[in-house]
Amino acid sequence: MTTMTMIEAINFTLRKEMERDQRVICIGEDIGKNGGVFRATDGLQALFGEERVVDTPIAESAIIGASVGMASRGLRPVAEIQFFGFIYEAMDQMVAQAARLRFRSGGVLQAPMVVRAPFGGGVRTPELHSDSLEGLFLHSPGMKVVMPSNAYDAKGLLTAAIRDNDPVLFLEPMKLYRAFKQEVPEEDYVIEIGKARVLKQGEELTIITWGPSVPLVSKVVEQWEKQTNTTVEIIDVRTISPIDEETILTSVQKTGRAIIVHEAVKTGGPGAEISALINEKALFHLTAPIIRITGFDTPYPVPSVEDEWLPNANRIIQGMKEVFSH
Repeated sequence: MTTMTMIEAINFTLRKEMERDQRVICIGEDIGKNGGVFRATDGLQALFGEERVVDTPIAESAIIGASVGMASRGLRPVAEIQFFGFIYEAMDQMVAQAARLRFRSGGVLQAPMVVRAPFGGGVRTPELHSDSLEGLFLHSPGMKVVMPSNAYDAKGLLTAAIRDNDPVLFLEPMKLYRAFKQEVPEEDYVIEIGKARVLKQGEELTIITWGPSVPLVSKVVEQWEKQTNTTVEIIDVRTISPIDEETILTSVQKTGRAIIVHEAVKTGGPGAEISALINEKALFHLTAPIIRITGFDTPYPVPSVEDEWLPNANRIIQGMKEVFSH
């Protein structure tokens, strides 16, 4: 056991998986000598050489296209997109090619590849560097979408993603890369993709969240419970595709109230899908309408208003007051 930040856990996991399996290859912009824009691949090219840690031109579509080709021919590429907002250039390769390959070929071909990308706000980046676009891929059958919120989960989920036989989009909350350290086993372990974590037990409200919003929700709930006689259950879904319906529904059926918190925009976002799931399968357990606390329906804003645009403590507390008013 050792303590690691999330970025250290990701680097450690990539190294271990490359040592374990010669088919694992890293590919992306400046990931070799430079070690990646956030240093997630720092030192890997020196260990494994230029043929297994491949620097590419600034061409996202080419990175993912090459990864699809390698994956279909037996390798296990781990591609890095420097910032998730630049994923649009690779959408065709991911959604129309990688995500469909097994279905299209009747199971003859597979695309065992991982696309890693930092995402989420809170670090004052310029346009297209903080977007939360996970909903685009929730709507793309064949693509698994994973989002760790801490170093322990990052190691276990990334290991699972690399060993998965389907394409996995692995989204890394960049404001949490170095936000805190956590004890992480050096030994091999896997966290099942599609299995949520009940971060905290509670009886009167369920808050469903993921990625960069998890520490914020935890802090707000801690303050809330000190000031009220209510307890709140927190679910970190860890993945939105596939989503852990059982954990969500079991919790909401117990508490009777639900709030969904995420940084992606509200309309057509993952919160809408989770809300629909609860309405379809747990409606008569609800004592209050479901509330979504999300980014607003605009392009990601300039840094000066970022704190107001993102879910924040005031908006979450207001939502909690509203569900408890029914």
